[in-house]
Amino acid sequence: MSPVSDNTISSHRDTPSSTPIPYSSTRSKSATVRPHPKPAYPVPKLRIECRDLNHDGAEVFFSQTIISSDLAAAVSTAPSILYEATQNNSHIPPTRSVSLFLHSFNGVAYTAGSELDDDHKEIHFSLDYIDSISQPRQQDEIQGVLVHEMVHCWQWNALGTCPSGLVEGIADFVRLKAGLSPPHWKKERGGEWDAGYQHTAYFLDWIEGNWGKGSVRRINESMMNKRYIEDEFWRDLFGIGVKELWTEYSNTLPENEELSGKDDDRQNTQSPCLKSHWIG
Repeated sequence: MSPVSDNTISSHRDTPSSTPIPYSSTRSKSATVRPHPKPAYPVPKLRIECRDLNHDGAEVFFSQTIISSDLAAAVSTAPSILYEATQNNSHIPPTRSVSLFLHSFNGVAYTAGSELDDDHKEIHFSLDYIDSISQPRQQDEIQGVLVHEMVHCWQWNALGTCPSGLVEGIADFVRLKAGLSPPHWKKERGGEWDAGYQHTAYFLDWIEGNWGKGSVRRINESMMNKRYIEDEFWRDLFGIGVKELWTEYSNTLPENEELSGKDDDRQNTQSPCLKSHWIG
């Protein structure tokens, strides 16, 4: 073999060989995949106004509440239990803001539409009631009332024709599912199904357990754009009338079955809402 000249060797050393980069399907795909953003629940603007900082109830409220997180938690709890988030959330009421007013009045709390329009909600919470809550219950009771009232900012009411007991029952159902039911709440056989509050909330919870998860969501969303006609409403949803459902539920309970609790919390049995202005 003839020897290789120095010039040839130098030429090979000075000219680097090119190595092609292997094709990577993983890298190519990851560069082009752009997933849709995960659906999220609407977040309204939040405001708070305390009309008497010297009231003892104001001291209780602000000592037991981290308002920036607790009010936001109440806002997120209500729609997350009542609705499934979608890309446009067109099935959720268009609540744009929620203002919390703390002031002195008889009763517990109420929710109303603002003077601006019904997409802006006002929650009025009694400082007198807050001051009356027993110390061990203060934090949970305040949050429980906030969640209950926040439901009224997000629920449907069959164009104003829904029984008030069902409206209040749905609000307390959300409070129950959020783990904020007070110790004195109990399940009851007697009375009417739409007596409201926890009485109806436990009935709705039984429906949720026996007719499938999401049943209360269906009840609420069925009141979005049509009037409430009782027999037709319940038969369309469950194939049975509400009075028959109530009888079935009542038959599962012994007399005066109590969920849990102590008699010393009976001071907090007053209905949370005095008056309300609902989404129509």
